[in-house]
Amino acid sequence: MIDFNIMETTDLYDKFWIFAYERQKVFVKRLKEEKPPWTNDAIILKYKFTNTYRFLDRVSQYLIINIINSAKKYTNEDLFFRILLFKIFNKIETWEQLEKNFGDIKFSKYSFDAYDRVLLDLLEKGDCIYSAAYIMPSGTTSYGHTKKHQNNLRLIEQIMSDKPVEQLEKMTSLQDLYDFFLKFPTIGSFLAYQFAIDINYSDLCNFSEMDFIVAGPGAIRGIKKCFKGAEKKDYSKIITYVTLNQDREFAKRNIKFDYVNNRKLQLVDIQNIFCEIDKYSRQYSEYNSNNSRIKQKYKHQSRIVTNVMPVKWTKGV
Repeated sequence: MIDFNIMETTDLYDKFWIFAYERQKVFVKRLKEEKPPWTNDAIILKYKFTNTYRFLDRVSQYLIINIINSAKKYTNEDLFFRILLFKIFNKIETWEQLEKNFGDIKFSKYSFDAYDRVLLDLLEKGDCIYSAAYIMPSGTTSYGHTKKHQNNLRLIEQIMSDKPVEQLEKMTSLQDLYDFFLKFPTIGSFLAYQFAIDINYSDLCNFSEMDFIVAGPGAIRGIKKCFKGAEKKDYSKIITYVTLNQDREFAKRNIKFDYVNNRKLQLVDIQNIFCEIDKYSRQYSEYNSNNSRIKQKYKHQSRIVTNVMPVKWTKGV
């Protein structure tokens, strides 16, 4: 067990909490349709950062509103397939193009050849069919196709052939769902955890987001910059410690954090903030020894911001 009373933190750890507050403040002001600028933080104003809560990000909100909360007419198998298909590409425009071609997307009506044709057409038009949020492996070694999306469709087929809904009935924790995804080709620990979180937004299961955490590569870099001497064995423990002590850490810095419906930041949210503070810190030379840069600049779009929770969070499932 880590002794957090003696584990040394850096100045960036203070910025971690200030960043979380400022990024959430931006979201709340946008939700209220206030005019920019929404913060005095020059780095947050200039560059793109994910929301403090994972479920509030645009793509997660689309998944929750359009695929999960409106799932009554779908079988559990179809719902699992729909969530998985959406998250493999993680791009709203790709999903909507598939809907345009196939109407109701259901596993019972799925055809590799039909989906492949639509996706090939998009590629031939020069469209990007994947989000840049994270990289799906090409899967060529595992499935043999020349196009990444073809291998990803075969991956979905393999997952569905393993009867995931039946498997879910036997699971007792978020880690069980993570382990289920981890056994498939091309799915590493980061993707397995992301898919598990997304499935867990639905009524297909009801695991606590405080059950289990996997630190992604960006979060690991952030942890190392905030906690001196942090090692691999410490990452999950640090995320858990920080999450459990968020009230104390905010209070220590006289920060009044604007929680969404009194929902505390969960393990996955703190993991994401560590990833974002790694990006944020690249603007400080002392935390950027390899001169890496923040790749995406913020571009204001006049779209509606939403804060819809999964239905089960609001009805106490």
